[in-house]
Order: sequence, then C-alpha cells, then structure tokens
Amino acid sequence: MTTDWIADVKKYAPTADEAVLQNMLSTYRLVLSHPDSALVSFGDAEELKTVRESFLKKKLGLTADNATLDAAIKEVGAAMKDGTRNGRLAVYYLLAEKFDKLDLFR
Repeated sequence: MTTDWIADVKKYAPTADEAVLQNMLSTYRLVLSHPDSALVSFGDAEELKTVRESFLKKKLGLTADNATLDAAIKEVGAAMKDGTRNGRLAVYYLLAEKFDKLDLFR
C-alpha cells in the first residue's frame, strides 16, 4: 500500500506549495518509507522531543525556548486530531509553515 503523503498534507493545508511539498517528500522519502517513522505519535514524549530537536532546531534552525517549540508541536497535533494518523510530512509542513520556514524547502 502506497501512502499519498502530499494528499495527507493538503487535508490540513489545502493551498500547500507544490514545490515545497515535492522537496520535502524527496528529503524525507526514506523516513516515510518505514511505518514506524512515517507517523508522529503526539502521545509519545520522546517522539515529540525528536521533532523539536531534529526538525525544529536542527533543520529549521529555530532558537526559541523548548516551551515555545513544544507549544507549536502541540498546536499542530490539535489541528490534526481529526485524522486517524499523523503523517510526518504533514506535521513537518505545518510546523515549517507556522514558523515561516517553508523557503528552506524551495
């Protein structure tokens, strides 16, 4: 079964930038190919720490305090609560969009 990660993002960001999506898909293709890393578990503290440290701080270069970053992750999690799964690409896109960092993927 192949997952349409772009459709997954567009469920939450209908006007998502196609070029950004394609670049993000290319960047995270390996991560998305493994069922255990393709989804983000908002109930797992270690998973959320990984999103904060690896994506927000390292990839996006954010320097805000952990509480601010954790609040943003929680906000994205709440926005995605209607879905049955939380695809990593959608989580990353929404976070990059929230912090105005989509240009990093252009």
